[in-house]
Amino acid sequence: MNHETDPVVELRDLRVEIDGRAIVDGVNLRVPPGKVTAIVGASGSGKTTTGLALLGEYPPGARVTGEIRRAGTGDLVGYVPQHPAAVLNPARRISALLQDIARPQVRHLPRAERRTAARALVLRALSDAQLADPAAMLRRHPHQLSGGQQQRVVLAQALLLGARVVVADEPTTGQDALTKSRIVEQLAAVAARGIAVVLLSHDLDVVRALADEVLVMRAGRVVESGPAERLWRAPRHEWTRRLLDVQRPSPQEGTNVDDGQAVLRVRDLTAAHGRTTVLRVPQLALRARECLAVVGRSGSGKTTLARCLAGLHRDHDGELLLDGGALPRSLRHRDRAQLAAVQYVFQDARAAFDEHRAILGQVARTAIRLRGADDRTATEEASATLGRLGLSTELAHRLPGELSGGELQRAALARALLARPRILICDEITSGLDTVTRRALLDLLAGLVGDHDDLSLVLVTHDLDTARLAHRIAVLDAGELVEQGPTEQILTRPQHPFTISLMETTAHLVSGDGSTVTNRSAAGG
Repeated sequence: MNHETDPVVELRDLRVEIDGRAIVDGVNLRVPPGKVTAIVGASGSGKTTTGLALLGEYPPGARVTGEIRRAGTGDLVGYVPQHPAAVLNPARRISALLQDIARPQVRHLPRAERRTAARALVLRALSDAQLADPAAMLRRHPHQLSGGQQQRVVLAQALLLGARVVVADEPTTGQDALTKSRIVEQLAAVAARGIAVVLLSHDLDVVRALADEVLVMRAGRVVESGPAERLWRAPRHEWTRRLLDVQRPSPQEGTNVDDGQAVLRVRDLTAAHGRTTVLRVPQLALRARECLAVVGRSGSGKTTLARCLAGLHRDHDGELLLDGGALPRSLRHRDRAQLAAVQYVFQDARAAFDEHRAILGQVARTAIRLRGADDRTATEEASATLGRLGLSTELAHRLPGELSGGELQRAALARALLARPRILICDEITSGLDTVTRRALLDLLAGLVGDHDDLSLVLVTHDLDTARLAHRIAVLDAGELVEQGPTEQILTRPQHPFTISLMETTAHLVSGDGSTVTNRSAAGG
């Protein structure tokens, strides 16, 4: 028997039921050491439930059948969640969180040596998790770290505990290409140490760059599995082909854009968080029927800019002009017409809805509040708008928790459209969606701009493929507007070094032939 390929953990015929409905059905999974096994699929496909089963964790009230086999009694499975802040104690410094794990491992040493030895273990774990300047990180609290840094701290916890399997749940959701590249390097380094990695993801570029084996899930079942190279070259199941065959949008032509007066103009905008200036935009314009994409890394100021435009971030100076007139910086000082004119669609659509009220009433409320429509008219208009966006009457009467992520984003768009806005701001609304759902939503957005003579779109995104939908792109880096221009120009002939690096990193991920993967393979990982 070849023990090098024996699985560290294995699932056999796993079935998880809630209220008689199977959310995972008949899943078989072998997780070999030093390999990256990716589980891909749309939201609700059963990826996370399968990943958590490796830890022996299930949803409350679940009925579980099947078998979990581990290679040894001491084998530990570590979990890196999509939102790592949720598992880090906000009141404790990083040093305290990690030293609690390290101390039991040095108890055999003389008391005088334990403190130094524990610190050395902690620093090594942070370094193995690819965290730059580990010593500086120890002094900080979780809220003082970026999402990527928090993710590395959680990974360091798992490594300190001696995990032989690491389950990474959507680690690149909402991340820009440069951060994704670092996550690829981080997980490749973990696999190179002989640790099994289970990657739960809808990001096919990252899966292509990392995975040795791929399982494709749909509606709780594995519809296809096999070596990653074979899956990309010759997918056998129709759903796999649909996931892989989604074409990138072509850059928009500028011929449909009104070259006259800007609908929205930004002049000398500076925004701050407390005493720290986080955004500087000397000049930016949005014209009628135009889609403007705002791109940049996480923390570059994209969302701050969007929130300034929408009146959600008051701590800023400069001019915001709507149709040539001053737009108050705060929602509190905007009249009803100004509130209706600029609408914001949030990244987390689920958090933007009241979980106890049906979707239809919440969408209709916009027309009542901002346009003075009566209840019947607003409800009829809400139902018609939801229908045009692909949500049936039956779905419209459901609670938010009963809709998928893509369906909720369509409902959020419908709610914003009922205000009859001049400007629609969409903040990373495709980042948590699988490729099929994302493509459908992008087609929907393109149609909205084309069908509404007086609607302009601001598309905030870290994803350059999504930015292809736009007529023009504005690039932010470290709070500075470093480049702007027609989409085709920015994507094919970028001028600023940051934009060039962003394009190169994206191409590197898409090709899947990066040095990190080659190095991992050469190392026997």
